[in-house]
Amino acid sequence: MALKRIHKELMDLGADPPANCSAGPVGDDLFNWQATIMGPPDCPYQGGIFSLHIQFPTEYPFKPPKIKFTTKIYHCNVNASGGICLDILKDQWSPALTISKVLLSISSLLTDCNPSDPLVPEIAQLYLKDRAKHDQTAREWVQKYAT
Repeated sequence: MALKRIHKELMDLGADPPANCSAGPVGDDLFNWQATIMGPPDCPYQGGIFSLHIQFPTEYPFKPPKIKFTTKIYHCNVNASGGICLDILKDQWSPALTISKVLLSISSLLTDCNPSDPLVPEIAQLYLKDRAKHDQTAREWVQKYAT
């Protein structure tokens, strides 16, 4: 069941890829994917190329995929090991979601972070207290790690 669904999503991604995102299997393993998200315009991550690793569980689509950034990113909802704090990857997961929709949600998290539910509280505090300094640091990390 999972394999059939993952294969269908791979075909759909090829036919109608989400804006600024791409994804596909690593080698022949359909449960193990690599994804790329381009930093959206008009945000501190603009111009960055961010790689992610996607691991589909055998219970997919009834359990969410495990997704993490492999590119370092300065973001209050992404920790140092690349873990992402996003409700649809946890308790708000639905089998109706596709990897395409998930990648778009992660991309929009780059434009609109969620400082009220941070994985890295220090970055969230800076975001709320000194947005200019936060954005400058995020841009510096993009230059250093994502270009």
